[in-house]
Amino acid sequence: MAAPATPSATPTASAVGTVVVLAAGMGKRMLSERPKVLHEACGRPMLAWVLDAARELQPQRIVVVIGHGADEVKAAVAKSCGGVADVTFVVQQPQLGTGHALQVCLPALGSDPGVTVVLYGDMPCLRGSTVAQLAAARPVGGMSLLTAVPDEPRGFGRIVRDEHNRVQRIVEEKDADAAIRAIDEVNMGVYAFDGRVLVEELPKLSNANAQKEYYLTDVLAAFVRRGLPVESVELEDLEESLGVNTLQHLAEARWALQARILEGHMARGVQIEDPATAVIEHGVQIGVGTKILPFVVLRAGVTVGAHCEVGPFTHLRAGTVLRDGAEIGNFCEAKNTDLGEHAKAKHLAYLGDATIGAKANIGAGTIFANYDGKLKHKSIVGERAFIGSGTVIVAPNTIPAGATTGAGAVVAKNAPMQAGETWVGLPAKKHHKKGAG
Repeated sequence: MAAPATPSATPTASAVGTVVVLAAGMGKRMLSERPKVLHEACGRPMLAWVLDAARELQPQRIVVVIGHGADEVKAAVAKSCGGVADVTFVVQQPQLGTGHALQVCLPALGSDPGVTVVLYGDMPCLRGSTVAQLAAARPVGGMSLLTAVPDEPRGFGRIVRDEHNRVQRIVEEKDADAAIRAIDEVNMGVYAFDGRVLVEELPKLSNANAQKEYYLTDVLAAFVRRGLPVESVELEDLEESLGVNTLQHLAEARWALQARILEGHMARGVQIEDPATAVIEHGVQIGVGTKILPFVVLRAGVTVGAHCEVGPFTHLRAGTVLRDGAEIGNFCEAKNTDLGEHAKAKHLAYLGDATIGAKANIGAGTIFANYDGKLKHKSIVGERAFIGSGTVIVAPNTIPAGATTGAGAVVAKNAPMQAGETWVGLPAKKHHKKGAG
């Protein structure tokens, strides 16, 4: 087997002309109506991870092949996958194989699409740096392909080499005999082609095979037949090869991506006490010196400042901001809430649509009742306010700076509290000390 190729340089912006992302499949084995590539891993669609890798190459164009749920995929790319400004969509209907997917792209590719890289929308773990290595390894006028030697090669096409160890062809497992199936080097389906040769050979593909599909792998045989050079790059990190066809595969891919996210945060000075129980999605920002305790869920769209403490058993949802030194934990949930510097919500609280001032204390069992059955409303808690255990704050509302609520208080919406006052009861009213007034 050939050693992994070592490119001399990373591709420049002009080195890759086109990236084609295949994203047309239904994903029947997912048992879901949602297009397969839109199933989420770490808070974003799988397709978003793949488009990130594509954009690292700075190609002149990105072509996304869509089919099942085409409109839904377009909308997701616009909203959650970096936008559509650099994306051309091509519809593959029906889906007749990977070769057919490239055939329907021919009008978009033109006669000379430049170096053309092919990726898959259900391979979210493939790193952009790996794809760059593949593109850099492509010989002039030829092609390169990504291979691997997995522990279990079942289901993959096998790499067939000649006596000089040169790649000759790829045989899909369903078309392979016992000798071919015994080969342990497999095809990952990721390629970098000379674009002009690719568009010349695509119309010549045949579906004379066990699956009656047009295989993109047959293009490799055309390169070999024409005497054009073919280089292989062996994938070193097999986690990158994870292709998602089932919900079990999705869980495996999610964990691989999650591990990268956690490693990144720890490298930037975030203490994650038990990475095995931390769910931190893509795009979450966490400041240096913050401590993440076990069993936390930080969803995409959350920002945590420096020297905070989060957890255990905390769920922070989109729109939540913890300012420097804030603390939240022990079965607390927050959504669209800004928790001020050194403010605390340590036990059994729901913070929904709230702005909480610096050094405020939110007592155990506090609930921000932000939903009136039709609309959600916002509440404000001032600096150094003390919210007693079991308080219900009915939104919209303002608890002024330095104010206090007694345990079990229910503060009706738009309560006329003043700074420094104490309110108690159900409904809560201003507490008058004995002898006062």
